[in-house]
Amino acid sequence: MTRRRSGTLVVKCCLVVIAVASALSVCGPALYWKFKKMADFRSGKTDCPLCDCESRCPPPLSLFQIAPGLVNLAIPDCGKNDSDLNREMEKQLADLLSEEIKLQEMVSNEQSHRMNVTLGEARRLGLQYQREAEKCNAATETCEQARERAEALMTKERKVTSMWEKRARQLGWEGE
Repeated sequence: MTRRRSGTLVVKCCLVVIAVASALSVCGPALYWKFKKMADFRSGKTDCPLCDCESRCPPPLSLFQIAPGLVNLAIPDCGKNDSDLNREMEKQLADLLSEEIKLQEMVSNEQSHRMNVTLGEARRLGLQYQREAEKCNAATETCEQARERAEALMTKERKVTSMWEKRARQLGWEGE
């Protein structure tokens, strides 16, 4: 039992060491450069001289200057040459609603057709199983009648055998 506990303890320690090493390998370089930059700044060692950027640097480009059409997310010529889109946009609300109703009716008819086909198949299989059950019942009834006849014949045969055995004993047969 102690070996098992010590084994799990070793596995847990290994996992902790791996997790710490992974975290340091990911975060270590960034932290190193950040601390080095702060230390250099405090000690006065900088690679580049401080400058007044407002006077020397050009102002950054705005979104209006980079892509004027994307600012309001509207491109004025979008879809003008698409005849299908133009036709769809010209339709009235009533036309759109009637088209939606027609589509729903088509879907409903298709589902109804599939349901009717499935129902017909189920009925056909049900009738087939019913016919098989009737055949099985008829065969069972025939077997039962044959068993009853055989049982009656066996009873009759036992009576005849008993009678012959009785006569044989009366005539002196000693039997087994």
